[in-house]
Amino acid sequence: MKAVRERWGSRLGFVLATTGFSVGLGNIWRFPYLVGENGGGAFLLIYVLLAVLIGIPLFTAEMSLGRRAQATPLAGMRKLAGRSPFRLIGWLGLGAAFLIMAYYQLIMGWIAAYFIRAFQGGYGAGSVQAATESFAAFTGRPGLVLAYTIPVMLLSGFIITRGLRRGIERAARLLMPVLFLFLIGLGIVSLQFEGAWEGVRWYLAPDFSAIGPETWLAALGQAFYSIGVGMMGAFVFGSYLHPRKSDIPGSAATIVALDTLAAVLAGFVMFPALFAFGLEPDQGAGLLFVTMTGLFGRLPAGDVAAAFFFFFVFIAGLTSGLALLEALAASAMDSFGWSRRRSAWAVLAIILLAGVPIALGGGPWAAVRIGGRGLFELADYVSGNLFLTVGGLLISLYVATAWGFERFRAETNQGAGRFRITGAWGPVMRFLVPVAVGLVVLAGLGLLG
Repeated sequence: MKAVRERWGSRLGFVLATTGFSVGLGNIWRFPYLVGENGGGAFLLIYVLLAVLIGIPLFTAEMSLGRRAQATPLAGMRKLAGRSPFRLIGWLGLGAAFLIMAYYQLIMGWIAAYFIRAFQGGYGAGSVQAATESFAAFTGRPGLVLAYTIPVMLLSGFIITRGLRRGIERAARLLMPVLFLFLIGLGIVSLQFEGAWEGVRWYLAPDFSAIGPETWLAALGQAFYSIGVGMMGAFVFGSYLHPRKSDIPGSAATIVALDTLAAVLAGFVMFPALFAFGLEPDQGAGLLFVTMTGLFGRLPAGDVAAAFFFFFVFIAGLTSGLALLEALAASAMDSFGWSRRRSAWAVLAIILLAGVPIALGGGPWAAVRIGGRGLFELADYVSGNLFLTVGGLLISLYVATAWGFERFRAETNQGAGRFRITGAWGPVMRFLVPVAVGLVVLAGLGLLG
């Protein structure tokens, strides 16, 4: 007898869990940095425009595919696409999710270590240079990194094994309000420093002279990655929706709006404080583990500030990781007929094995290069620039051609509220979205100069 598919307990639980998937580390460091690098407030306007025109339609499409399939990505796309090339959507998405999890869990281990460091008095008077050396020394010890990473993976596994409602949905109901409260609270504190408003002006002031074609591509890429299209989280979460009674368009718009809000608020947390203390914003992990720790060393209560900050970052990372783990574990359940518990722990064990060489790449294997990239950078490049973007392109092409806009519209509008798919979406889904995602693919492959 076929097992009854799990369902969300409420629309709120679904929206919060899927928002947790979208809101992650990219919102915290990458979005604010790109705002300042690409015209300030002008970039912000472009990003919001693209999130609406590209992000919402793509996220809606992936979620609708999941609900229509009522299965996980591999089985679902096999069911929907048959033997056509579009069945690769499931494989590419899960490949991206697996590679992302292999190094994402290591970053979560870094965050856990820096959180614990706050209780050990590790943020006394220091400098950015000292923070840089400390970060390099920590990541250069793979055994220590894994010692912090494994407990985080066990926590994720525990939540996943409790099931959809008692695990992911319950965690999202607790953690997402806490995340936004932390964002708002830390932003208010950051604005109290003398000179903080210089950072606000840097963050929001429009500089249209800095806008060029590369700015549009940067905003489009950020919208694509931040929202989480192509990682199969939306597909799997959508597959748990009732096939006729769930509001996909309204939910997708709400999730994208909350994801954008989180990114904007993150800028108000970091940049006013950085400018107040005369620190330069860096891109990537350096902002979290070097520049911010250099800031904590200058604050009167730096250890307390660090504890709050890294706890907030941990929540953002945990909720995103849960969705990726659920996509992988649920696919194992569908493919092999395993129980949820067995699938979750088996997937986590494989992720840990894949993460070991990536961790070694920060230490003893630092000299190992494949295609000019270290192991960490290689996993990030293949997952983000190949699997994720090509998968997103195939999703947009599937909707525009194989599924067809009118059938997509009829299917997605079942259960929809006031916000519905209208005829105006036609040109967007048929032409604008495939072209835009195609540009992201070309840019990711380095074919656009």
